[in-house]
Amino acid sequence: MASIPMAHGYVASNEEACVNDKILNNVGNHMHWPFDELVDLSVPISRDLPVSWPGHHGFEHTKWRSFNAGDFYQTSYFTMDEHCGTHCDAPAHFMRPEEFAGSYYYGDLLPLDLMHGPLKIIDVRSLCTTSHDGISPEIEPEVIRSWEHSHQSVESGDIVVFFTGWDRLLSDSGTRHQYVDGPVVEKNAPGWPVPSIATIDYLHDKGVHCFGVDTPSMGASQGGMALHRHALSKSLIFVEGLANLDLVPSTGYHFMFLPVKLELSTGCPGRAIALGVHS
Repeated sequence: MASIPMAHGYVASNEEACVNDKILNNVGNHMHWPFDELVDLSVPISRDLPVSWPGHHGFEHTKWRSFNAGDFYQTSYFTMDEHCGTHCDAPAHFMRPEEFAGSYYYGDLLPLDLMHGPLKIIDVRSLCTTSHDGISPEIEPEVIRSWEHSHQSVESGDIVVFFTGWDRLLSDSGTRHQYVDGPVVEKNAPGWPVPSIATIDYLHDKGVHCFGVDTPSMGASQGGMALHRHALSKSLIFVEGLANLDLVPSTGYHFMFLPVKLELSTGCPGRAIALGVHS
């Protein structure tokens, strides 16, 4: 029985794995579910992790009722930026209403059917060694064509995710500043790889509407407005802050992102998963 990989490489206990496998098996028995493995592609949302954009509202989690205070139940409340942790961007993030001609502007209106599909993971970790402090190297269309030549063609409806390994910086307190503060604020750490506008257009022309990345942003550490505005004006969806892409093969799995339904939001946190068949 396969265990279920969790965020940051943690693996569920045998008991948790049994519960998850039973759920998947029960779903499969009633719905002809074709998958038997589920991989969590989300980062934990924690006050100890830099999963909010610098200068934005950080994650706060406060107890409201607790057993220690004499209450008969427990609950907490939290506040955070819409673009905290693993999240998606809506056109409202960078586009004014009068600039946007698409059919879905806010996060709660994003079509769920665009955020799941065959997963294509493009490994661009080699670009991390070419980066300079505070500057993001670009992923050009030639990189995509080379990947297609050695793997398989990107097809309409695919979810294309860029694998940089950036999320591993969160696993060690000594490297967490390199995740976003170093490249963006202090300019003393390399920037993460980002797709060029030409790459976004190349993939969009092939029918890709949803893109993912295991970095804080799809945009460059030195400034991501141009890329975001270009893509969001085309009603493309970015899922940012992914994790654990090293646990999933480049092809053959199914991607799914389910955002929290926040009314009138510029983006939504959520849970990203990869579904596949255990070999």
